[in-house]
Amino acid sequence: MQSTAGVDGGQDLLRLYDDALPHVYGYLLSRCGGVALAEDLTAETFLAAVDAVRRPNPGTLSAAWLIGVARHKLVDHWRHKARDERDLQAVAAEQNSAGAARADPWDEALDALAVRGVLDGLGPHHRAALTLRYLDGLPVPEVAASLERTVHATEALLVRARSAFRRAYDEEALP
Repeated sequence: MQSTAGVDGGQDLLRLYDDALPHVYGYLLSRCGGVALAEDLTAETFLAAVDAVRRPNPGTLSAAWLIGVARHKLVDHWRHKARDERDLQAVAAEQNSAGAARADPWDEALDALAVRGVLDGLGPHHRAALTLRYLDGLPVPEVAASLERTVHATEALLVRARSAFRRAYDEEALP
């Protein structure tokens, strides 16, 4: 027989699901760009909420908590994809080009569709770093923690990612 607390927790979770689903799904879809991936990660996010409710003293679950879980699920996906790509091909050293010395590409007005296309074309490690830093607005130390890197390594990754983004964005902008 279930306890009243378990039933109430389940009902609360159902209400939270109804209220937070569009926010969680929208958050993921806007960052991963693929409907199927956004749906999978949304499902994983809510499965994590079910696991949390089943624990003793689960605390208060909220839409903000679910967005945080969704962010971690997305980062985990990018990490897994990056590992897969490293297994399939050797990572070539990036060379600084004249375009790499240009200012931060995020300082100018960019076409949102072009940005999405360029981000989708970048490697998962670059895409993750740029998304967390510029779309989610996380400071570098939090990006580093999310990517399980040192702050110094994350700063270097962001430099390379901005350079790769700039090159790809400039190529896409050419007629």
